[in-house]
Amino acid sequence: MSIGGIESVSGFVPLAAPAVTRPPTAAAPAAGGDFGSMVLNGIERLENVQDTADTLAVRAASGTLPNIHDYTLAATEADVATKLTVAVRNKAIEAFSEIMRMQVG
Repeated sequence: MSIGGIESVSGFVPLAAPAVTRPPTAAAPAAGGDFGSMVLNGIERLENVQDTADTLAVRAASGTLPNIHDYTLAATEADVATKLTVAVRNKAIEAFSEIMRMQVG
């Protein structure tokens, strides 16, 4: 028995993998953009994933969604993406707090 990849599920669009970049050197700026734009891009992607899950939930509740597993996958993806976003936010707040506690000498 062979099990196909998740790409075979209709309507599933996986998140794009992050680009692997080398650490920037003094002569070359980072190719991926600044941190602020990366955060905004991540939040926009999270919003899109949640909107997709919400749309599929409405379709499932109204009976117009032919495959209920599409909603289940979208809801799980939205849950995982939300948990990841919260974890990153918590680490950023922790890092900021640690920087604020540093003594300037």
